Amino acid sequence: MKLATLKTGDRDGILVVVNRELTKAKLVPHIALTLQAALDNWDEVEPELQKAYQLINEGEGDYIPFDPYRIAAPLPRAYQWLDGSAYLSHVERVRKARGADMPNSLFDDPLMYQGASDNMLGACDPIEVASEDWGIDFEAEVGVITDDVEYGVSINDAAAHIKLIVLINDVSLRNLVPDELAKGFGFLHGKPASAFSPVAVTPDELGTAWNDSKLHLSLKVYWNEQLVGNANAGADMQFSFVRLIHHAAKSRKLTAGTIIGSGTVSNYDSTKGYSCIVEKRVVETIETGAVITGYLRFGDKVKIEMLDGQGCSIFGAIEQEVKPCR
Repeated sequence: MKLATLKTGDRDGILVVVNRELTKAKLVPHIALTLQAALDNWDEVEPELQKAYQLINEGEGDYIPFDPYRIAAPLPRAYQWLDGSAYLSHVERVRKARGADMPNSLFDDPLMYQGASDNMLGACDPIEVASEDWGIDFEAEVGVITDDVEYGVSINDAAAHIKLIVLINDVSLRNLVPDELAKGFGFLHGKPASAFSPVAVTPDELGTAWNDSKLHLSLKVYWNEQLVGNANAGADMQFSFVRLIHHAAKSRKLTAGTIIGSGTVSNYDSTKGYSCIVEKRVVETIETGAVITGYLRFGDKVKIEMLDGQGCSIFGAIEQEVKPCR
C-alpha cells in the first residue's frame, strides 16, 4: 500500500491512497483524515486503507491525478524524528573528515540523534538556506514510521511496529556542525528541515526486497542530473531498523508517528558512489591529498529515488532545488 499527504491550507494536509504506478490518488476522509490519525488507530483503519488501495489499483472509484508538487511530507509535522547512523562506512568517512577516531563501541551501539520534526519538507519543496558558506549537503536515507512502541521493546518484537517506509533527504550544514559538536551537546543549527519521499509504503509492498528489516535495493542520488550515488541500502547496514527501534526505546516509549532514519546510505565499495557530498570529499582527500568537490550552491538540484526490479519508482522522487531563504 502507498500513502501520501495532499497539501491543503491546513498544516497536516489530507491523507490520500496512491496507486502503485504513482499516477492516481484517492481521498479517504471516511477512513482517516490524516496519516497521523491513521497511525493512531492503525489496527482498525489499515484493512480499510488496503481495500481502498486495491480499488484504486483496479481503476475503480473517484480519484485525482497524483502530482508530487501538491504533496507534503507524509507526516508534515511528526511527534518524533530520530536519525540513526546505521552504515559504518559513512561513519568512518565522516569521522575521518573531522579527524576523529572510530571507537569500537560504534560497532555494537548505534549512533542516533533527535532532530527537528515540527516542519518536514515535501519531496519537491526547496532547500532554503541563509548562506552557501554553511556547507550545504544532502544525505540520502531510508526511514521507517512506527506505531506506538512500548518502553524497552525487544529486538524480536520491534519489527511489528514498522508500519511504513520512506526515503529521506536529511539536509546537513557541514560547516556549522564542528562548532556545535565541540560544545558536547549535539546538533541544532547544522540540521535544518529534512525532506521526504512523496509516498510512504507498507513493508508488504516491497516484497523480498524488504528482508531482515532492511531494504535491499539501490538508492539513486542525482546532483544536477548527474548520477552520483547508487549504494545498496541493504548491504553494509550494520544496524537494521529493528535494532534502531530497540535502541531508541531503551529508556522511553515511542509515540505513533515516530520516524526513524537509517542515516546516510553508504557502501564500503566506493564504486557505488556517495549519498552525501562529505563522503566524496573524504575520498578525494585520501586519494589526492586535497578536497576537490564543493558543497551545494544556490540553484543546484538534488534528486533521490529508489526503483523496483522492473525499473519503476517505488516512493516517487525527492526533487529539490537549493534556494536562499526568503
